[in-house]
Amino acid sequence: MRLETQAILLSVRPHGEHGAVVRALTPDDGIQPGFVRGGRSRRLRPVLMPGNLVQTDYRARTEEQLAQLTVELIRSRAPLLGEPLAAAAIEWSTALSAAALPEGQPYPRLYAALSGVLDAVEAAPAARGWAAALARYELLVLSELGFGLDLAECAATGATADLAFVSPKTGRAVSEAAAGAYRDRLLPLPAFLLAGGAADWEDIGAAFRLTGHFLRRDLLIDRQADVLSARERLLDRIGRIMR
Repeated sequence: MRLETQAILLSVRPHGEHGAVVRALTPDDGIQPGFVRGGRSRRLRPVLMPGNLVQTDYRARTEEQLAQLTVELIRSRAPLLGEPLAAAAIEWSTALSAAALPEGQPYPRLYAALSGVLDAVEAAPAARGWAAALARYELLVLSELGFGLDLAECAATGATADLAFVSPKTGRAVSEAAAGAYRDRLLPLPAFLLAGGAADWEDIGAAFRLTGHFLRRDLLIDRQADVLSARERLLDRIGRIMR
């Protein structure tokens, strides 16, 4: 087996005295794991950082064998790690991808979306420039893995306009008119998740509450303690600038 492709590094785990097991998201072959000889060396440590874009060369004798991996840096996002918000965004987006996606399954839309989120963080380390894109990425992860929300029409009336809430039980949209006395039991649906465009802090906070409910309930059930802690650190830092 041989695979040469660009990839976004998602996780790096020490292996042996000097090596590292790396998991990276490729455009057409999904997450691919590989062993990097000397991955803990001074030369490779700056390269093997989650969020970096690298050129990879995977080689294995069989499909079942962990591939030997060599990497060359294309784009480093290490300078962003000095910015607390940007670092937290990179940590969470890569940790979510590494934990949620199965290996070897192609997710070209997620690769493109994650690349876009990381580019947005790089272009504007302040959260206002990328927080909405990250919330949309969480929504796309749910959708690509079969837990997508049904936001096309109101669950009660079939209306496609004025959708303002989501049922926390069914994941279906509910219109403002149909919510009635149940609105306090529903999750607000920010308009930018449907129509795109800019979002204010109130809408961004509502989007993260919405996606967070379904991430916890449906996707990260067995890995909440370690993976979701990265999300909590990010939201805590965002919350400080929203006050």
